[in-house]
Amino acid sequence: RKPRTGRAHAVMTSHEMSATGTTESPVSSSRDPLTPPGMEKAAAPRAIARVGAEDQDTEGGCGTSCCTTFLIIFSVILCILFFPFSLIRIIKIVPEYQRAVLFRLGRIKDDEPKGPGMFFILPCIDAFITVDLRTVSFDVPPQKVLSRDSVTVNVDAVVYFRIFDPIISVTNITDAGRATRLLAQTTLRNILGGHTLSEILASRDAIQQLMQQQLDEASDSWGVKVERVEIKDVRLPQELQRAMAAEAEASREAKAKVIAADGELNASRALKEAAEVIAQSPTALKLRYLQTLTFIAAEKGSTILFPIPMDMMGPEMMGGDGAGGNQFFKPSHPAEPTTLSDI
Repeated sequence: RKPRTGRAHAVMTSHEMSATGTTESPVSSSRDPLTPPGMEKAAAPRAIARVGAEDQDTEGGCGTSCCTTFLIIFSVILCILFFPFSLIRIIKIVPEYQRAVLFRLGRIKDDEPKGPGMFFILPCIDAFITVDLRTVSFDVPPQKVLSRDSVTVNVDAVVYFRIFDPIISVTNITDAGRATRLLAQTTLRNILGGHTLSEILASRDAIQQLMQQQLDEASDSWGVKVERVEIKDVRLPQELQRAMAAEAEASREAKAKVIAADGELNASRALKEAAEVIAQSPTALKLRYLQTLTFIAAEKGSTILFPIPMDMMGPEMMGGDGAGGNQFFKPSHPAEPTTLSDI
């Protein structure tokens, strides 16, 4: 039988499982020690990768195994012959924030990546790829989005992600970082296209969380964990900004007029109640005039003429024939006749 290649060889189809009577998946259920809690499902692609490699070794026959053994022995002999110069090619070091995926004759050598620290390789037959495990951030280019209510807006965002499984990120996709960037652009357009402009402006946190969940689910098979998504800015067209500003200003003016009308209504009611109280006691009006005079007298450097209605003055203040009358308000000349009989 011709050997099958590719990672899909490890996944048995439903027809093959029914034919062989297999009811369990060939992937081991044990969680990878490097897999963070809550990400057990990401260990399946790694196990599938190793199962595919083992099947290829089995189906390759004795010839492939003998050739592999011969190359390993030959590489070891070369290292011994050129010792200690061969140590430059044998010893490799990766820092704490990186891991090395080791390939021997083009196949993954171990289930776990190498590092951090020092590890050894065989020249000519081993190769490795280093993967950075630190959190990476990138800006999503401004996307022109048509909202559900047919409003065009420009939205840009920032995404934070990291690689949690180096083997999957190397074997399952060519460039995990670039793929995540492209996926973030399309996801941003798709999510914002299903919301109205008011929802985009008011429910930004909910949209960010929804986008983070969708990106995390889509990139999980790449060994990528999307940690956070933030919408930086929502830019509206100039015409729409002016229209919204005019609408907001008109709304504020309407509210101000309503508040002013309510104030005048309350003030009129208060004045009516005050007039009823003053009407019951004429002295209260005099006291109010005196209080007003006191308030005005506090201002310095000014002369104020304050008129007082004559009906406020009682007989005792206007003067009279009695001895106790006030002479200040008596007229200085006799009164002129006002009727024909007086004339």
